[in-house]
Amino acid sequence: MVVPCLLLFAYAFFERGTWGGIVYTFTLGNFARVFDPLYAGVFLTSARIAATATAIALLIAYPAAYAISRAPRRRQPILLFFAVLPFWSNYLIRTYAWIVLLNREGLINSLLTSAGYTGEPLSMLYTEGAVIVGLVYNYLPFVILAIYSSLSRLDPQLAEASRDLGAGPVRTFLRVTLPMTLPGVAAGGVFIFVLSIGNFVTPALLGGGRFQMIGNLVYDQFLTANDWPFGAALGMILILLMLLLLTIQARLTDRAAGTRPPAREEAA
Repeated sequence: MVVPCLLLFAYAFFERGTWGGIVYTFTLGNFARVFDPLYAGVFLTSARIAATATAIALLIAYPAAYAISRAPRRRQPILLFFAVLPFWSNYLIRTYAWIVLLNREGLINSLLTSAGYTGEPLSMLYTEGAVIVGLVYNYLPFVILAIYSSLSRLDPQLAEASRDLGAGPVRTFLRVTLPMTLPGVAAGGVFIFVLSIGNFVTPALLGGGRFQMIGNLVYDQFLTANDWPFGAALGMILILLMLLLLTIQARLTDRAAGTRPPAREEAA
């Protein structure tokens, strides 16, 4: 892992040759190009789509993980199995399946027609919404597992202490359960955000190339424009962003572990 990152870091400080390739002349121009309004706009679009996918995934994953953790112990492995079942198929196959579902002649429009809908077929494919749906679907199991891991380690005596002190279910959740499981939420959120902002397959297939994300831009620089130094600079920005988010998540985890009060004190 270290060697490819070092190569990427080194290439980012060299120039592109006239016909592609690398000219080993030191320059900071590649990083200056990253902040060009054109490429900065791609970063902002990627961050917005990734943040939206992250928020939706967390809203779906937390109730799912909570329900699994509260199920009888013998049923939890079965429920987790169904949560990760999509991983039994290839990522590309799962993404192509959404093309079958969302296109104008796809399954969803066919079902609407069968139900009596007589208007124009819905144009759901090659939209930003389709990209977000694909990202959420493909990465949701990771978020469920991260949050479930925190919930499964939660001491059940905390909720009992909260009830003994007169707190209702909602207050117990907001004051005890949610704060104690924030490290798992942060881990799942960082995971899906980092993978989404650097994804290039889902925007290419479900977005039809209409939504340029940073992953597509890096892909194009290496394999189309043959501008490896600029592609390396873009890749380094993504890696630095990932390290920053992981550092924040680690700090949240350490703070939660270091400031965890006794059960009855926390419930109070």
